[in-house]
Amino acid sequence: MTFQERLFQLRKQKGFSQETLAERMGVSRQAVSKWESGLSNPDINNLVLLSEIFEVSLDELIKGEAPQASEKEETIKIVEVPCSQHYEYKSRHHIGGIPLVHINVGWRGGRFKTHFKAKGIIAVGNIATGLISIGLISVGLFSFGALSFGLLALGGLALGLMLACGGMAAGGIAIGGVALGVFALGGLAVGMFASGGCAIASHIAVGGYARGHIACGDIARGVRIIERHISGSGTVIDSEMMILAIRQEFIGMWAPFREFLIMLYGGW
Repeated sequence: MTFQERLFQLRKQKGFSQETLAERMGVSRQAVSKWESGLSNPDINNLVLLSEIFEVSLDELIKGEAPQASEKEETIKIVEVPCSQHYEYKSRHHIGGIPLVHINVGWRGGRFKTHFKAKGIIAVGNIATGLISIGLISVGLFSFGALSFGLLALGGLALGLMLACGGMAAGGIAIGGVALGVFALGGLAVGMFASGGCAIASHIAVGGYARGHIACGDIARGVRIIERHISGSGTVIDSEMMILAIRQEFIGMWAPFREFLIMLYGGW
């Protein structure tokens, strides 16, 4: 039996598709297809990984023969194989054809691989897509990860349509070391309404350095400059001046939103 035939037989015995085997190994489906058709052969690292997945020896995998107890190895060859780990779980319950829970995480050679993708209502994976997603790269309604994108996003780099929190955050409401949003709060905050160490805004800016139409800060640049006073609780905004400035500068603004700004900034 040839290696190609043996590989095909072992895969079928495990009930794996070419795509499933490829995901477990961190290679493309085309690579598995070429191995089975004899167009190419796996390297030594992939051979060892195949033997681990199919739970057979290398002799059994390559030659189709189990090693005999009487056989003696004349030489011992040490092969360094990159450490690999993989775990996948799919719940039996589905909603609209999508699993309720899908977990697919793994790494190889100390590196996380993008082949391990999870898609479910709740998704956890190297790359995760779902209603609630957790992963190195995550996309979902509620998203958590190193790179996260969603309605509500939390991560090192977060992009949220409604709320984003992270080292770098961009969204409707953005909170982070560097924040970009309609409402932005951070060390460096840029938006329509910004607060932070350095705040730059088109409308209202409050911070150590503040630049905006209405600006309030230790260093302030703008059309209307609002002073801050020292009180028993610390430095506070002159609320009367802020309320007056909002009413006078944003006359054409939707009244309920203007009142919200007065409540937000005038109560400091």
